[in-house]
Amino acid sequence: MYSDIAALALVTAIALGLAVIEAGPNRSRELALVAALAAAAAGGRVLFAAIPNVQPVTMVVAVTGVTLGARAGLATGAAAALASNAFLGQGPWTPWQMAAWGLVGVTAAGAAPLLRTRTGLVAFGLAWGFLFDWIMDVWAWTSLGGGATSFIALASTGIWFDVAHAAGNVLLALVAGPTLIRMLDRYSRKLHGTFVPLEQT
Repeated sequence: MYSDIAALALVTAIALGLAVIEAGPNRSRELALVAALAAAAAGGRVLFAAIPNVQPVTMVVAVTGVTLGARAGLATGAAAALASNAFLGQGPWTPWQMAAWGLVGVTAAGAAPLLRTRTGLVAFGLAWGFLFDWIMDVWAWTSLGGGATSFIALASTGIWFDVAHAAGNVLLALVAGPTLIRMLDRYSRKLHGTFVPLEQT
């Protein structure tokens, strides 16, 4: 029961967030870019599905939030979860994944100045590798109707999956994070029509 109520609340929150991007300026171009980023994130997740809990979606959504803002980060995270689960399996966990990855984008936007450094992006990816999985543990825990002790036990059993998620995030942040940010910064300047002098690019 509690899991169903929480899922309904999450879906409502996501729908409201997506309505914001639909009503925003430059909405057609922004929606097209968000759709492309969500498709890339979803494709990466499907591609890496054979490696337990390595989730490229997290860092793709993070750099989206850093460069394009909170509403684009939210939309990319939610859409990537929904799209990739079309291949990996939809279920009651989908709204939670949509909300968790959407939250990655929102928090990345809030911490954008810090995440433009490689160190900051690595730390963010490390933290969200665990936070995302703990959010999903909350879903599993509410579905099972367990108490506090069973939640701790449940979270403990998946610790190595959490480590794998965090490690994958760190590796992607180190290898491709700054490059992705620079690339999306260029798209963002075109999207919002911002002139940047040559010496600042």
